[in-house]
Amino acid sequence: MNLSANILKLFGWKVRITVPDYPKSIICVAPHTSNWDFILGELAYHSAGRSAGFLMKETWFFWPLGCFFRAIGGIAVPRRKPGSASLTSFLTEKFKTSERLNIAITPEGTRSRTTNWHSGFLHIALNAGVPIVLGAIDAATRTIIIERTFTPTGDIEADIRAVKDYYAHFTGLRPEKFTAE
Repeated sequence: MNLSANILKLFGWKVRITVPDYPKSIICVAPHTSNWDFILGELAYHSAGRSAGFLMKETWFFWPLGCFFRAIGGIAVPRRKPGSASLTSFLTEKFKTSERLNIAITPEGTRSRTTNWHSGFLHIALNAGVPIVLGAIDAATRTIIIERTFTPTGDIEADIRAVKDYYAHFTGLRPEKFTAE
C-alpha cells in the first residue's frame, strides 16, 4: 500500500477505481462541495498509481502556491475576457497534442449549490475524442468511486442530465451544497 492509500485509510476513506488507466481522459468529479474534495481526489487517484491534472481558478495561482499547483498538474482557469480563446478550445487542443493527459474537472464549477452545471467537459471530450471517467466522492460511505466511463452522445442537454442522474445518489462533504436537479 502506498502513502496516499495509507493516508486515506487512516482517515477512514475507501477507494474503488475499476476504470482502465486511459492515456487521455476527462475525470468528471462530483459532488464538489468542499476544498477537501481536491485533496481526497488527488490522494485517491495517486493511491491507484495514477496522476491527473486539474483545473483551478487562476486566483489560487499566487506565489508560492502557484508553483506548487503547476508542479502537481494544475491548470489556471482565467476569467473569460472578450476576444480571448475559450478554455474549451484550449483544452481540446491540449488533448490533441498530448501523448498522455488526464484532467479532473468539476462540472458544477463551484463549491456552492447550483443546478447550472457547465457542459464544457462534454464539448472537450467530443472534440478531442477522449473518454469521460465519472468520479464520485461519497461522504455518506466515505468512499471515492471511479467505476464508470461515460461516452457523450453530442446531445448536450441529455448528456448533462445523464451525468447528473449518475451523481444524484452521492452525498458531498457538505450535503446542503449539492444538487443534481
